[in-house]
Amino acid sequence: MLFQDLGNRKVVVDFSGGHLSSDGGAPLLRQVDNGLGVTRGLAACFGDARQQNFVEHSVAELIAQRLHGLALGYEDLNDHAELRRDPLLALSAGKTDLLGLERAGPRDKGHALAAPSTLNRLELGNNRLSRYHKISHDPALLEAHLLQCGVRSLPRDTREVILDFDATDDPLHGHQEGRFFHGYYGAYCYLPLYCFAGDVILWAQLRTSDRDASDGTLEALEMIVSALRRRFPELRIIVRGDSGFYREAIMAWCERQCEVYYCLGLARNERLQALLEPAFIRMRERTLLCGGVAVRDFAEFEYRTLESWSQARRVIGKAEVSGRGDNPRFIVTNLPLSGFDDELEAGRFVPCALYEQIYCGRGEMENMVKQMALDLQADRTSTQHLASNQLRLWMSAFAYLLLERLRSLTLQGTCLARATVGTIRLRLLKVAAQITVSVRRVHVQLASAYPFKELFVQCQRRLQALALLPSAG
Repeated sequence: MLFQDLGNRKVVVDFSGGHLSSDGGAPLLRQVDNGLGVTRGLAACFGDARQQNFVEHSVAELIAQRLHGLALGYEDLNDHAELRRDPLLALSAGKTDLLGLERAGPRDKGHALAAPSTLNRLELGNNRLSRYHKISHDPALLEAHLLQCGVRSLPRDTREVILDFDATDDPLHGHQEGRFFHGYYGAYCYLPLYCFAGDVILWAQLRTSDRDASDGTLEALEMIVSALRRRFPELRIIVRGDSGFYREAIMAWCERQCEVYYCLGLARNERLQALLEPAFIRMRERTLLCGGVAVRDFAEFEYRTLESWSQARRVIGKAEVSGRGDNPRFIVTNLPLSGFDDELEAGRFVPCALYEQIYCGRGEMENMVKQMALDLQADRTSTQHLASNQLRLWMSAFAYLLLERLRSLTLQGTCLARATVGTIRLRLLKVAAQITVSVRRVHVQLASAYPFKELFVQCQRRLQALALLPSAG
């Protein structure tokens, strides 16, 4: 094919480039996965009733194909109609026949990976609608595997962890199972529950929206705290959430545990605002003296609801006055005012620091939820059945975990140390590559013009060093 000349040179285009891929960073993803054992553990959560003599794609290979595809930005099963020919995704999935030359069926020659229909049966296996659904998963095992991988990702010297809980909306794609209208979000949606420990995801539960935002939190908390205690027996745990989680059952359970604390938002009411009114009076006078500049102060008092709470609890109120008027905010906590035994923490839980540094720090968790939805398409829960949509949510959670581990283990001290998983994918994984397969080696030639060569090499060397450690994995 001839295009417009460039000066005195002709521009000629053909299809002789060989086996190419736009995902040259897939080997990094595979190395992280093998080190963490994510795909291996996931495969153990599935049962395979197929006749193995006719199986060309093992459960582990199917999971790796779907999981790594999500991490590389391919959220739809339809994408795999073309991706199944990608030799680097085949390498990442653990295929030995990268070019699909050994496939049994003539139509499958040149396609190393599974077709969308096979991956679809993997996702719909628990519904058992027909004889074709022979791969099923155990939801309890999958839930426990995500929690185990998350807990293992925490540093060994962890002495305190803050568990951030949050619920968000997941709009439906039609008349799906569990369809309910949510008044707050103004749409038919699911209401997934997330829990993060810093950047690490521990919990992803898909729920219908006909329930309280905190529903299921106590059960999740019991499992999470138990898993944390098994690895960190003396760990201090702080549960953090917005005003959707200040429920008697959650707070009372934390109070009965050893070294488990909470810092939760508290919805305002007339009684709370009356207790905060003296602070507002002072702030209104101050804002007048300051020419209308926004000012705020904090007050601490004991408070108990008329019926729902079993005891009085420590409440912090923020009295903020600006040109827009009064802005009262409240949190409830059982963190001690004097701190813990460490003298360096003496002022950590005074009202101002507790609100601004501890409670407001939960805003970072909102960014993790956004990455789940925007970068890993965790809201692509478009199948008919709730069980298969829950599986999709878990797959997105595991894909997030892989990319987060890649960031934490290899990118510290670099320009991508705090990058989103979407940016990491774009800068580190989306690299043009040419693949040559021979008897003795798989040669991946990355683009010479790739602008992050040094960063890529550094990541590979750090992963290789981790793999050589005695305690790796």
